[in-house]
Amino acid sequence: MKPATIKINERALRHNLQLIKTFAPQSKICAVVKANAYGQGIYRVVKNLQEMVDAFGVARMKEALSIQESGYTGRIVLLEGFFDREELLKTLSRRFDTVVHCIEQLELLKSVAAEWQNEQKKYFWQRKTKLYFPITVWLKVDTGMHRLGIEPTQVAKFYQELTACPLVKQVKFISHFSRADEEGSDYTKKQISLFEQVSQDYSVERSISASSGILYWQQAHYDWVRPGIILYGISPHSESIMPLGFKPVVSLTSSLIAVRDHKKGEPVGYGGAWVSQSDTKIGVVAIGYGDGYPRNAPEGTPVLINGRKVPIVGRVSMDMMTVDLGVDSQDKVGDEVVLWGEQLLIEEVAKTIGTINYELITKLTPRVLIEYGEN
Repeated sequence: MKPATIKINERALRHNLQLIKTFAPQSKICAVVKANAYGQGIYRVVKNLQEMVDAFGVARMKEALSIQESGYTGRIVLLEGFFDREELLKTLSRRFDTVVHCIEQLELLKSVAAEWQNEQKKYFWQRKTKLYFPITVWLKVDTGMHRLGIEPTQVAKFYQELTACPLVKQVKFISHFSRADEEGSDYTKKQISLFEQVSQDYSVERSISASSGILYWQQAHYDWVRPGIILYGISPHSESIMPLGFKPVVSLTSSLIAVRDHKKGEPVGYGGAWVSQSDTKIGVVAIGYGDGYPRNAPEGTPVLINGRKVPIVGRVSMDMMTVDLGVDSQDKVGDEVVLWGEQLLIEEVAKTIGTINYELITKLTPRVLIEYGEN
């Protein structure tokens, strides 16, 4: 009997990456492994994919350092760039790629470059200059997401200043879709048009497509694509991507730790929020919001026990939840409970709870066990 456990199918993970390559055969792959590889364990995911990708993308410096210190020596892209001077110095000394999305980052980069040049002159003969390396900068252009990125009218100025900076060896262009999961969206078409317009005069590599862009906007694959959630066989929207050939990588399971006879008219759990309309059996499952399962999961949210779906009843508590097994059930203590997986897709669970797949897989807490295997 096991408590809350994430089971990772490494064979399915590699399969999904190979499938992504068939969607974008002319593009390089930057596998996005932010948020601890979407909760799947960054070290093991990197180990599985490092020979199959051209780079890994992360959101935070800590993630980049973790990947590099695990032994990976390839390209790592800081998708939000550096947050301050200390992070910029680490970016330079560790040879990370970085996004630049605002004037403050550009000015800091120029300031450090000037200091570096002065130190080179001062300490040339003593060989005491700091060990900084010219890096690749991904210039982020806001094409319509209106979150991060410079205005299209600023591209020429930023490009000129970046290419003149001695700490920059190469500039690439990057942007991000806001509605790529809406097939045929006119807004996405406008973003593509604007991205092509602002980049047409530059001989640079480009990237705009993350998971939804890879699946639905072939004309926008460009030089680099950035798969994230689809690596794990999970849809970037509300409908399953299994019909496209993806395989589920992640299962969240736990165990029944009690099976109780329950009388009609009796409540279950905190606040007596649910009262049984008939005699039944209640199963107690060893998982709760302390493991990252949403406390707001409503009555009727399905879990899978012995091949059948049964509903959550009562409030999810910190360490446990209760399910209505039915009066004639034969389930017993120790039986496995699937919260989501191949036979109960995360898309169905997310839709019932009223959240998104991304939130479910990234909010699981460190006390949830992780098991890796090939099936």
